[in-house]
Amino acid sequence: MDWNDVRMFLGVARTGQILGASRRLGVNHATLSRRVTALEEALGTRLLVRRTNGCELTAEGEIFLHAAERMETEMLAAQSKIGRIDTAIAGTVRIGAPDGFGVAFLASRLGKLARLHPDLKIQLVPVPRSFSLSQREADIAISIERPQEGRLVSSKLTDYSLGLYASRGYLEEAGTPSAVEALKDHSLIGYVEDLLYSASLDYTGEVLRGWDSSFEISSAIGQTEAVRSGAGIGILHSYIARQYPELVPVLPKIRIRRTYWTLYHESARDLARVRTAAEFLQRLVQEERQIFL
Repeated sequence: MDWNDVRMFLGVARTGQILGASRRLGVNHATLSRRVTALEEALGTRLLVRRTNGCELTAEGEIFLHAAERMETEMLAAQSKIGRIDTAIAGTVRIGAPDGFGVAFLASRLGKLARLHPDLKIQLVPVPRSFSLSQREADIAISIERPQEGRLVSSKLTDYSLGLYASRGYLEEAGTPSAVEALKDHSLIGYVEDLLYSASLDYTGEVLRGWDSSFEISSAIGQTEAVRSGAGIGILHSYIARQYPELVPVLPKIRIRRTYWTLYHESARDLARVRTAAEFLQRLVQEERQIFL
């Protein structure tokens, strides 16, 4: 298998067009088409469905795309280390993040990074789970824990806080608890305990021993929406809750503190696209740090 053929396949997969990829790669479109065909023959499978208006990945093409991107990461890292060269700010950067941070903060702000670097494709995966950087499930992961082992580069993003919140409507109907023990007399919103992917997400024990949720949701955004609807009192990210005037702090002296970290694999340290995205995240959070504290 020829690495140049793989590189050309990546160009077509990312643009969805042979002509567009040929312009970006600086090769004749007929040559590019032949090289992708040679790759398909080497693999013994069809990777692309070619149409007059563009190209579409086959099921096998989707599988090979992920493998090709891992190959690209290793190849560019090797070139950078051996040749001491920086690589172009182009290609795909996938950012995995907790759903609260990913949806409520990053989703409305990462467009600026894409505008700054037109050849860079940003993929944001905001879901309540951890990401394997060694298996390339993400290029950059936002974590609430700093890893103690593994070939990972970590940087602190920011501290943030959580607290108890309820909707004004709920408190008008059920009353406002004046002490922690009074929470037992209220409807409580919580998480699905066996779906927690990190012990750091186990907040309720820090507030009330024996917290008994009447409604459990395995998503920070989902919990926020449930509390907004008047379903009960929940432990919410303060930087999210403050966006909604209908949410009121309950027992405001009770605060839970956590930290966001950026992580990426050591092999991606010298990749311009990964480094650029990681530095952008740091600047972004620094500029708006006040909303997290």
